[in-house]
Amino acid sequence: MNANARVALLLLGLLAGGVVGYATRPESAEIKLGDASIEFSDNKVSAGSSSSLTSGQGQHIALYAVVGGVIGLIVCLVADRRR
Repeated sequence: MNANARVALLLLGLLAGGVVGYATRPESAEIKLGDASIEFSDNKVSAGSSSSLTSGQGQHIALYAVVGGVIGLIVCLVADRRR
């Protein structure tokens, strides 16, 4: 498998993981500092509001994107070994 196909599968995996992560992002995020726990939840949804992501949601999306990229690389390695 050539380098272009590997890069394409990596990017496809990152994109698919990012989309899945965004679609499954949690509605609330929790921050724990020792015994203190702070929870943020976004229950209001209005048509004109800007939907900014919390840091927990951003980490969730990034984790899914990385997992998708790893799966894309694994697919590349398996396809390369079959040749």
